[in-house]
Amino acid sequence: MDAQTLMNITQQLAVGLLDSCKIFFLTLLFSLPLGLVISFGRMSKNGLLRTITKIYISIMRGTPLMLQLIVVYFAPYYIFRIRISSGYRMIAVIIGFVLNYAAYFAEIYRSGIQSIPVGQYEAAKILGYSKGQTFFKIILPQVIKRILPAVTNEVITLVKDTSLAFVLAVTEMFTLAKQVAAAQTTIVPLMAAGVFYYLFNLLVAFVMETLEKKMAYYR
Repeated sequence: MDAQTLMNITQQLAVGLLDSCKIFFLTLLFSLPLGLVISFGRMSKNGLLRTITKIYISIMRGTPLMLQLIVVYFAPYYIFRIRISSGYRMIAVIIGFVLNYAAYFAEIYRSGIQSIPVGQYEAAKILGYSKGQTFFKIILPQVIKRILPAVTNEVITLVKDTSLAFVLAVTEMFTLAKQVAAAQTTIVPLMAAGVFYYLFNLLVAFVMETLEKKMAYYR
């Protein structure tokens, strides 16, 4: 295979990489704050709310993401008889990924919040901090420091999971690589896609490691 052919394959995969990046960044943008909200429900003193969030997390973690994507895509038609357009495919992918990853992030947040000693809440109360100030100024920075390794693992998994968008016919990078490989009867596009994923994950790991070092003063 000559250099020109390899360059063409790389350019084709770069187009699919844009959709993979869109899925990746939008999922993080919405699932991280949603996971925090769900974690509050999981720790709530309200038994009903706690049970609902527990069931939600159990379903999201206990069923395949691929199945969840299919349900999100077809549910509007089968439940509400809403006509589904092709433009809804990417939206369904984002919704499915956000709901799935929010469940995992919720449990990570919960473990981090519950690891903070109760004495810190009591000290903040004595100093006159409100509950909101206590959480955002004292508790949350420490929680972020403690959960970064677990969050990093989930983020790296997300990079690879973007390939599951193919189930709704969203042409992300890996789907495009399979199409090019089939058309040219060569595995080079698949190997190139693997290199793209690896480099993407190296970048993610570097960013998260840098962030972890910057927060090293929370010990």
